[in-house]
Amino acid sequence: MLTPTLSGPQYLGEGLKLVLSPGLRLFVLLPLTVNLLLFMALIGFAMQEFSGWVDAFMPSLPDWLSFLQYLIWPLFVLLVLVLIFFTFTMLANVIAAPLNGFLAEKVEVVVRGQDNFPSFSWGELMAMIPRTVGRELRKLAYFLPRAAALLILSFIPGLNLLAAPLWIIFGIWMMAVQYIDYPADNHKLGWNEMLAWLREKRWQSLGFGGATYAALLVPGLNILMMPAAVAGATLFWVREGGDKALVK
Repeated sequence: MLTPTLSGPQYLGEGLKLVLSPGLRLFVLLPLTVNLLLFMALIGFAMQEFSGWVDAFMPSLPDWLSFLQYLIWPLFVLLVLVLIFFTFTMLANVIAAPLNGFLAEKVEVVVRGQDNFPSFSWGELMAMIPRTVGRELRKLAYFLPRAAALLILSFIPGLNLLAAPLWIIFGIWMMAVQYIDYPADNHKLGWNEMLAWLREKRWQSLGFGGATYAALLVPGLNILMMPAAVAGATLFWVREGGDKALVK
């Protein structure tokens, strides 16, 4: 039996297999297309601005410490890459939120073997937009103050050396929050209740979030891994007893 931390990556791997199965490919195509177009636009912009962003974050060192720039430069390259990753993920999930919510519904139908959700219609998909986009804005309200604090830390000499690892830890947690919220929201679980449930499953959540974070950092692969993360998070919800959080 897998430990709680290792069960999280397993859900992501199984989610990838699910979204490649014939029964779900159709529901993956739309969010995949949205993510691909956004990724191409963001990468094109980032390639033009990347070196300037790294220079903006790099601290100014006195001449006698200039040799340290070669040692800390990779850390600030990593910081910029993490910020680009967060921007892409945030925009992609806001735009594709209704499609991801619908995909989570269909994955749960396949996993449980029973369909308790309404049949697909464009009207149903359109009706999901206000709720799912509203939930994404709630995630932003959770994310932005914490991201702002880390961003401020990134500009404080000395302390900014901690920024990149703290961004990574925060990013791992946000990946769990981001994707497990889709099945939780489909079941009308409140935001605070969803966070409380994730904290109860802390190690499983961090394992899933860490695997998702690492996979989404790989250019090209991240396009496919976003719907796979939705499917994996739905497996997480079903197998870790998400329904129990509804009756507390």
